[in-house]
Amino acid sequence: MIVFDLECINGHTFEGWFEDSNDFMLQQEQNQVSCPVCNTTLVEQKISPIALRTSSTSPLEARARANQTAMAELTEKITMFVEKKFENVGSDFAREALKMHYGSTEKRNIRGNTTAEEDKILDKEGVPVIKFSLPPKPEDELN
Repeated sequence: MIVFDLECINGHTFEGWFEDSNDFMLQQEQNQVSCPVCNTTLVEQKISPIALRTSSTSPLEARARANQTAMAELTEKITMFVEKKFENVGSDFAREALKMHYGSTEKRNIRGNTTAEEDKILDKEGVPVIKFSLPPKPEDELN
């Protein structure tokens, strides 16, 4: 069994399950593949990861594995972006954020850490902050 992400000419996306890619092409040629929203048969396969069903892996397990892989790749991209584009000010984050907020220093992208008390101060002062954890670096990449 193979799962394709499909999209109709009207932009509706949906999944289609087929024996193999030849089965999809045959059904498409015979106008048997239609959009469940608008019933058009003008449907194309979207570029996407393909889930294959094997005797040891259910479609749900394959999809979960694909989702985990996609999330890991996204996390890596976000981490790389933040590390390249944001200055690491470490434990001085609250101080630097407040200085920028009040115009004492030029605004720039910063990252770092705060205590619970500093979080309260930043919130009270109206400093916009997004908090999230970056994954730990492998031992060989640490200083």
